[in-house]
Amino acid sequence: MRAKHQRKTDTSKAIAELEASLLADIEAFDLDAAERRARREYLANSGEGMTDPLHVFPEIVPARPAATPAKATPAQVSPAEPVAKTESKESPPATSGNLLDQLRQQAEQRQREIHSAMAEHSSINDAIDQSLKRIFFYLHELIQQLNIIKPEVPREYTLLEQLQLNQLSWLEGFADYRTQSQSAGALVELVTFTYRLNADSILRVERDGPSVERFRCMLFDFGLPFSCKEFKNQRNYVERAEFEIRSEVSVSARWRADFSQGLIVLETRNLERLGSGLYNIRPQLVDKTLLEEFGRLVLGQPNRFRDLAKR
Repeated sequence: MRAKHQRKTDTSKAIAELEASLLADIEAFDLDAAERRARREYLANSGEGMTDPLHVFPEIVPARPAATPAKATPAQVSPAEPVAKTESKESPPATSGNLLDQLRQQAEQRQREIHSAMAEHSSINDAIDQSLKRIFFYLHELIQQLNIIKPEVPREYTLLEQLQLNQLSWLEGFADYRTQSQSAGALVELVTFTYRLNADSILRVERDGPSVERFRCMLFDFGLPFSCKEFKNQRNYVERAEFEIRSEVSVSARWRADFSQGLIVLETRNLERLGSGLYNIRPQLVDKTLLEEFGRLVLGQPNRFRDLAKR
């Protein structure tokens, strides 16, 4: 029992001495020195040196004596330098703002021009549409009256120097119109006016050699109804031909809208003479006077239509 108690006493004493030693070591431990030593060992083992800009060393650098004026010179900056830097940093926003303002003004100006052009174009299109409607209403009424009266039209259509189609009378006439699609505005874009004149007479013409084919093509171009009797030689070559031409003339007048040019184009065939004619008419000129003069032109009466259409 005594020996066991003695061992317990010795153990307690050893523990107390160990605790005292540990406390002394803790009090004497330099944490900063240990951290510096550990970092130096890490750098030595890793191969990195002070050239690595990522490392921050905790050593406190002793305060240096006040710098001499010569050493302080590199740190001096002329007053103009920071102003220049400030201007270089502030200039882009100012320039950018001015550029955007200019572009915005140009865009607004362009939009105004586009809207103005669209309004003007729409106004011209409406004027053409209204003029073509007026033309159709007049021609439709004119056709109705002439189809009943069937007047004589005192006009001579010269086919050759000594060959004319004359003493013609009104046979039949038609008037019609065509509009654009609904998506395009449904504006009137074409008015057609056609009629036929005829007489009881028949013209007989004889042509020979190469002139046979030329005369045949001319009759086709004028739209004149005819019959032809050819006389060939033993080599099956046409030596001459006899033509019988009925006194019937088909006349047409197409009033077509040219929206891109802002005009009404009048395309005629066999109206004043055999062949085609063309008039460019401004829609503002289509009035009652112009249409009345066109009616007189159709009937072969003295008129001023050509002069009025060229105003």
